[in-house]
Amino acid sequence: NSFCTLLACVTAPIEMARSAARAAAQQGGADEVRQPIPPSQIRFRTSLRNTVLDVMRSRGWKETDSETDWDFHWADVGWIREVLDHVRLEEHQRVNHFRNHYELTRKDLSVKNLKRLRKALLAENKVEEAAKLDFFPATFSLPADYSLFETEYRKNPNSVWIMKPPAKAQGKGIFLFTKISQISEWRKELKYSSKADRENAGTLPEAYLAQRYIDNPHLVGGKKYDLRIYALVTSYSPLVVYLYRSGFARFCHHRFTMNDVDNTFIHVTNVAVQKQNPKYTAQSGCKWGIRNLREYLQSTVGEAATNQVFGEIQSLILKTLHSVEKIMMNDKHVFELYGYDVMIDDTLRPWLIEVNASPSLTAETPADYHLKFNLLEDMLNIVDMERRLKGNEERVGGFDLIWRKGPAGVTASESGVKSYLGCNNEHAIPMSKIKLPPRMANKGSERSII
Repeated sequence: NSFCTLLACVTAPIEMARSAARAAAQQGGADEVRQPIPPSQIRFRTSLRNTVLDVMRSRGWKETDSETDWDFHWADVGWIREVLDHVRLEEHQRVNHFRNHYELTRKDLSVKNLKRLRKALLAENKVEEAAKLDFFPATFSLPADYSLFETEYRKNPNSVWIMKPPAKAQGKGIFLFTKISQISEWRKELKYSSKADRENAGTLPEAYLAQRYIDNPHLVGGKKYDLRIYALVTSYSPLVVYLYRSGFARFCHHRFTMNDVDNTFIHVTNVAVQKQNPKYTAQSGCKWGIRNLREYLQSTVGEAATNQVFGEIQSLILKTLHSVEKIMMNDKHVFELYGYDVMIDDTLRPWLIEVNASPSLTAETPADYHLKFNLLEDMLNIVDMERRLKGNEERVGGFDLIWRKGPAGVTASESGVKSYLGCNNEHAIPMSKIKLPPRMANKGSERSII
């Protein structure tokens, strides 16, 4: 123990000196012209051993396990919660989650903030603008909103509802129900006078969201799908948002029917759920590039309708960010890459399913790896640790600027194209130029989904 203490006393000042030297080199004087930083001088920290690590290494950055002597930290949300408030970041340091990201990425809080924004717009008599916030299904937090939910349920007793734990991911804990008796345990809280009584009695059920199930999804080949879309926020004050052109549709393994609401392989699109199917393989085609979907829609419903639905998806993403813009703790050291899950119904109306603070960046196939490698490469180019950008770019790789203090890029355009989501990304690194790691061997098709 005494040796460890001595070692800490010796190494801590060294790390602090290194960090200060690097900060001075990267920040420069106030009157100096920004000079590019050699990649070999950038030190990164991460616990991940997937595409995130591969991309940072490929850029020539150097990995460190130092608690403080790093320039870029790809942290998990646990580190953000436990550490970020207790450290002072140097001018040049960057980290990948805002402190209260959960205001957007917890299902219950996201819905609460959207409802709050709608209420505020109505109070300002902005009825038309408030009406545009109709892209999330009727949602109730249980057991807290059980009485409200019960009232809504009895208005449409034949409707189908889906239960979701608000803080879990990968489809865990999700189930569908049609009878209110199937969720009777969430009504137990009404029998006790206080939360303390309920906790002492051991009867407080796990919090869940009850959400009206979208029972008329748009189908491709008879199968239900949802979309995984990537949005990058580099600032909330002012709000700066980039939208990635590429993404993918996740398909259910079984053909859609409402005659079997208990079969998750029909109704839950999460790959983690579909992988439990005995017939599932990485090659079985449960993912389809958003570009493929856009081309499919253009051929089946026409260009105008396709432009409309993708424009509405982009608008949906911006509105969710506006709903938390004033309450998110902005920090110049922080950026965040969000994974949006969106569903389209058979009237081509998009619905927000959820927003993920830590979208999976582990690849299942070479095509998946190719998409995520390019996504992360372009994201890091925007974060710009090497100081190569001028700061006024409207496009960086596959990312298009859609908001900077106001509508930007295609958002401000009056052309027929409302969003570049699903459009060609001609700047993508070809798959042939990316060295696939050994773990990708024999993992399925190498056909690109970008």
